[in-house]
Order: sequence, then structure tokens, then C-alpha cells
Amino acid sequence: MRILVFGAALVAASLLAPVANVPVQPAFAQAPAGQGTAGQGTAGQGTAGQGTAGQTAREEETFSQNEIVDIASDFFGLTSSAVGGAVERVFSELGRPVGYVRGGEVSGAVGVGLRYGEGELVLKNGSSRKVYWQGPSIGFDVGGNASKTFTLVYGMTNPESIYKRYPGVDGSFYFVAGISVNYQRLGSVTLVPMRTGVGLRAGANAGYLKYSRKKRILPL
Repeated sequence: MRILVFGAALVAASLLAPVANVPVQPAFAQAPAGQGTAGQGTAGQGTAGQGTAGQTAREEETFSQNEIVDIASDFFGLTSSAVGGAVERVFSELGRPVGYVRGGEVSGAVGVGLRYGEGELVLKNGSSRKVYWQGPSIGFDVGGNASKTFTLVYGMTNPESIYKRYPGVDGSFYFVAGISVNYQRLGSVTLVPMRTGVGLRAGANAGYLKYSRKKRILPL
């Protein structure tokens, strides 16, 4: 009987004893705030790295402003400062070109004129093509000229794309040893001829240039 009473007392004492305040650990420990931020930072660095790689790839596929100034200066036989002003303006509007066409042309107009030229297309990726161009020039131009032509090429991935008709507006005044610039555009491809030469050709004309694989007599 005493044993039963003593056992019951022990049970009652255990039920009345205070419960220890033991912290409960979560099933998955939460990473410190600093480490979480670092992880996010790593992901951000990865995106930045991809952007840098993309920019590098684009630069490798295009010509820099300094490259174009050097090439055009040698071609025209002018100083870098003389060519640099025209090149800088085109770069500010269109950015880095994927290629260029260097050659020569003859043209003249009294109300209705004709223009013939030939040169070489060179793309940054190493592709090159012989190219001829011809076209009418209808407007208020007077006079004629023989000029060197250096054309910047934008948006062209296939050199065969040059052999098409490119419309444009040519409103420029030609100085002796000066440079004139105009734009020609078809779809996503833009051509920017820069010309130097002798003679007088002033006004604003509207026409097109047809670029071809062979020399043509008719500019149509």
C-alpha cells in the first residue's frame, strides 16, 4: 500500500513540474541575410557578364570610329581631322557599321542626271564583293563631278544583300576636296555614301542607286 501511494506521488510531482523552455529549431535553417544578398548579387553579376559578352561580340562584328576614320582618310587622301567630322556625325546617328564600300563614280545632271560607279564591298566578318552601281538623279542639280565614294554599311549580314535598289534623298552641295553625306535605305539595311571630288553639284535630288554584280549601261 505504501508503494502505491509513493508511486502516485511521483506521478503527480512530474505533472506539476515546470516545462523547460527549449527553443525549437526549424526543419530548414534560413540563410543569413548577408548570404542571401550575396546570392542575388551573383545572379546579377551573371546577367552583367552576358551583357558584356554580347557587347564584345557586337564590337567584333563592326568597325570602330577610329578604324573608319583611318581607312577613309587613306582612301580619300585627306587628313583624319577632315574626314573625322563627317564620320563622327554618322556614328552619332547610326552607330558602328558592319562594313563599307570604297570606289569611284561619275555623275552629272541638268534637271535629270545619271550616276555610275564601281567599288568593293568589305564586311567586318571578312566577306567582300565587287559591286557596281548606277541610277537616275532627278531634281534641281546642276553640273557634274567625278568623285571617290566611301559608303558605310549598316544592318547587312549577307553581302549578297547589296545587289538591290536602294532609294534615298541626296540633298548636298559639293565642294572641291569637301565631303558630302547622304542616306539610302531599304528595309533594315542603310547605306551612307560619303563623297569627295571635283566639280559642282548643288541642290536636292530624289533618286535611287541600283547596285549590281555587273556593269550596266541603263540605270534602271
